[in-house]
Amino acid sequence: MTWKERMQLPDRVRTNGATPNPWWANAVVYQIYPRSFQDTNGDGYGDLPGITQRLDYLADLGVDVIWLSPVYKSPQDDNGYDIADYQDIDPIFGTMDDMDELLDQAHRRGIKVVMDLVVNHTSDEHAWFQASRNREDPHADWYWWRPAKAGHEPGTPGAEPNKWGSYFGGSAWQYDPQRGEYYLHLFSRKQPDLNWENPQVRQAVFDMMNWWMDRGIDGFRMDVIVMISKTVDSEGRLPGEDGSAIADGPVGPEGYSSSVPFCVDGPRLDEFLQEMRSQVFQDRQGYLTVGEAPSLAPARSGQITDPANHELDMLFLFTQTEVDTGDSKWDIRPFRVPRLKAAMDEQQQAVAKAGWASLYFDNHDQPRIVSRWGDTSSEELRSRSAKALGLLLHMHRGTPYIYQGEELGMTNAGFTSLDQYQDLESINLYHQRVDQAHEQDPESMMAALAYMSRDNARTPMQWDSTRFAGFTAPYAPKEPWLAVNPNRDKVNAKTELRDPDSVLAFYRELIRLRHTNPVVAAGGFTLLDPDADQIYSFTRSLDQAPEPKSGPEAASVLDALPCQRLLVVVNLSSRPASLPPETAALLGLDQTGFTSMALGAVDPDRILISTYRPEQTASSLLTGRLSPWEGFVYRL
Repeated sequence: MTWKERMQLPDRVRTNGATPNPWWANAVVYQIYPRSFQDTNGDGYGDLPGITQRLDYLADLGVDVIWLSPVYKSPQDDNGYDIADYQDIDPIFGTMDDMDELLDQAHRRGIKVVMDLVVNHTSDEHAWFQASRNREDPHADWYWWRPAKAGHEPGTPGAEPNKWGSYFGGSAWQYDPQRGEYYLHLFSRKQPDLNWENPQVRQAVFDMMNWWMDRGIDGFRMDVIVMISKTVDSEGRLPGEDGSAIADGPVGPEGYSSSVPFCVDGPRLDEFLQEMRSQVFQDRQGYLTVGEAPSLAPARSGQITDPANHELDMLFLFTQTEVDTGDSKWDIRPFRVPRLKAAMDEQQQAVAKAGWASLYFDNHDQPRIVSRWGDTSSEELRSRSAKALGLLLHMHRGTPYIYQGEELGMTNAGFTSLDQYQDLESINLYHQRVDQAHEQDPESMMAALAYMSRDNARTPMQWDSTRFAGFTAPYAPKEPWLAVNPNRDKVNAKTELRDPDSVLAFYRELIRLRHTNPVVAAGGFTLLDPDADQIYSFTRSLDQAPEPKSGPEAASVLDALPCQRLLVVVNLSSRPASLPPETAALLGLDQTGFTSMALGAVDPDRILISTYRPEQTASSLLTGRLSPWEGFVYRL
């Protein structure tokens, strides 16, 4: 079922607060990491023809949108997130003709295509940056150039304009001998930050975006977009640089201060996003904009995604991905279900009145969720926990994002030595934390990489059980750029397509529910039993759906529903779990089991979806005790 065929939500079912409801209100997005999806020419890298070749698989899965990680021309220092030319395709992915063919074939199948947009920074090989190295060039102020600290020799330790550290390790400043100044790079030294304070920069970005929209793409996922506005003093000086009226933050154990208070959600962010909306999207229909928002407070998402404010449609928040970490992502803490509930509930409440949520656990920057919070100790538990985590995520209010292979229950890479990793962040941070700052011992850092490294999500897509998992031919001249997961023989699309009880089959059903059930798509969210340490439960309800705002409207979609309240319950553990009090009460149970309900009152037909057979879940409900990784949606 594609976006052309699926249920259109009537306007009296409020989604993000806009009228009419946006087309994406009950859509599902599938993220593709192109270099790891499908290689058609045997060079070891996935490519655009490979994505086109697999469109029927995606259409059969039922997704409405594909989001492509960057395929622009790039030196590939950060796997394409360092862009050298926004209006060309990198040769490892193909040609612009291949891109046009992908767009045409996707649209023929009713699938929209959203591209990654990386405009907080460019590659240092971009023509804009190369021109800016000349202080007399018109591009001289297109990046954050600053002189060395007074009294220091340029290019020597301590001469950096302030103490900010890069997200990828080391200083956030790089000295350029040609210009004789430092440039800011919050990420790799080959990713200089654009100066959005300069209106010429903004106009060049908007012109490029319009060029792509005119070419036929359907929107953008915007990388670290909440960092485009930096905090400066009245003279335009950054915190901590010579003469600045704003002091830098404290220096941490690795020798650097944090840029987060000054570079996330800066003072002009709303202005810049509103200008983007006006310059690029004002007179367009059918698009989608979603912004990546690391370190952003969830409360802000309600403002930025409120359609009345004309900024973005959705945001990727990070608070749910930080519930098992401490001061950094490498500081691993035990996973606690109540912490996840609190993070997700805060995000849901932030957009309860206006705005919209993005729902994700996996993506190209996160480890595989089934290895992180699930159980991969056996094939049965891997499958059960992958389904349970998928059910939990997809039953929240918002737009779900599936990362390639998540629908198969793909797992972490299982790397055991540093030389197996390709991820720049992982390699740099290992050396900074272990070899330089001596903040972490090698064993614990390798364990943290095995758990959290971005490469866990980037191993090739597992299409079948052959040598290279069908990502490339077994006889291809070059092996895949990153090693294939050894469990390809058990976890692969070919096997799961034949199995009606597979994780893949379960994801198809999750997508169908969102497409056809307005309560799943837009119902209100109420968390239950927030302190229960195994069970995560909540209700979804359309009981308070407002009347139509204007015009005639077919209400048959709502009227056909036997009821408008759903109970979602998931046991997020490998142990049996008793239903907690609030959840049990909704089913007429108490914590000791069956009470007020007549025998057989739990109707299997009211179970819309379950990680077990409906009959088994009905039995579990009568006893008030769920099996490991048992999850279900029950129509109250």
